[in-house]
Amino acid sequence: MPDQTAAALLARERQIRRGGSDIQIEALPGCWMLQQTWSRRGDAPAPGTATLLRWLQASLILKRCDQDLTIINQVCLAGFKLQFSGSAHLKGSRPLLVFSFATLELSWSGQVLHRRSLPPPPPQRLPFFALIELNEKQGTLTARGRGGGLAQWSRLKQDSP
Repeated sequence: MPDQTAAALLARERQIRRGGSDIQIEALPGCWMLQQTWSRRGDAPAPGTATLLRWLQASLILKRCDQDLTIINQVCLAGFKLQFSGSAHLKGSRPLLVFSFATLELSWSGQVLHRRSLPPPPPQRLPFFALIELNEKQGTLTARGRGGGLAQWSRLKQDSP
C-alpha cells in the first residue's frame, strides 16, 4: 500500500502522462541529493534504505553542456567517492531524461584510484528518468526510472558568496 506521499506522486504521474510536466532543461542543473525511493507501485523500500542512501550522500549532479546535460551519479563514504558520469538530454513533453554513463571513477580524498570507460548501452536500452515533478518551492525533483522505481531528490542549496 503506497504511503501518502507516494500516492500523491502516483496521481501526479497520471496527470503528467496525459499533459506533460513542462520541465525545461534550464531548471535541472544542480546537485540533487537522493531523499526517498519507492517501488513501481509506490511501496516503501526495505526499512533503512532511504537512511542508508542519504548516509552515502547518493546524489544526481546535472550540469548544462550546450543543448544537453552532463550527468553524474555518485555515492560517498569515508573520503571514498564512486562516480558514474556521462551525458544526458531531455526527450518529449513528459519529458524523459535519457542518459548514458561513459566513465566509472573511484577516488579517495580527491585522488583518482581507478577510472574506467564504460561501453555504451544499445540505443533501445538507454537508461532514463521519466520526470514527474520539479517543485521549485520545495526544491524537489521526482522521477520514475527505467526499472520502474520512483525516486525523489532535494536540490542542494549553494553557498551564498
